[in-house]
Amino acid sequence: VDAIDRNDHEALKDELGDLLLQVVYHAQMASELGLFNFDDVVGSICDKLLRRHPHVFGDAPDSSRETLNRRWEEDKKKRRLEKGHDSAMDGIAGNLPPLRLAHKLQSRAGYYGFDWDNSREVIAKVFEETEELQHALDGDGDASEEIGDLLFTVVNLSRHLSVDSDSALRQANRKFETRFRKLETKLADKGHSLEDATAEQMQQAWEEVKSEHSVAAKPDRSRAL
Repeated sequence: VDAIDRNDHEALKDELGDLLLQVVYHAQMASELGLFNFDDVVGSICDKLLRRHPHVFGDAPDSSRETLNRRWEEDKKKRRLEKGHDSAMDGIAGNLPPLRLAHKLQSRAGYYGFDWDNSREVIAKVFEETEELQHALDGDGDASEEIGDLLFTVVNLSRHLSVDSDSALRQANRKFETRFRKLETKLADKGHSLEDATAEQMQQAWEEVKSEHSVAAKPDRSRAL
């Protein structure tokens, strides 16, 4: 993902090789145990694509995104039942990265109608969770648990807004890192380092960086005048 975000095709080639190694390696171990081989792995994903995309590979009519998503979930539900899984939560890998797992759990529940009606309701829930966190900080509750609830709700808001929470957080991380590096430069230009700069000096440099970033981000409307 990092290679894609940086548009580094050479790095992407290397990372895809690392990923492919894992597939080949595990397929080889399974083959030696007589379980399945690499061709079976390829066949499995081909069968899944054909089964879940009849509008592409079959004669089903083109459908809306909602219809396609529903068809996808119905197929996964059928496969879960065939494997003896009777809970809607079955089949979701518990070791997924936390943000992705939260999104998966919420999407699965939402498929069955257990969901907020709109994003504004989720925003209200974010404020509610923030208040509960404040109560915990005042001694009434577990701050760690409340932060978890708040993060879970923010992921839910991202889902309702069709924003990928992982991508949004990666972008925020990159923005913070970029701005902090500029903060270091500004301090150095004034003869300060992070070690000797005061909190006020760092905050001033930070606000300058943010202001410059805001100006740079504004579109140039002079050409339209």
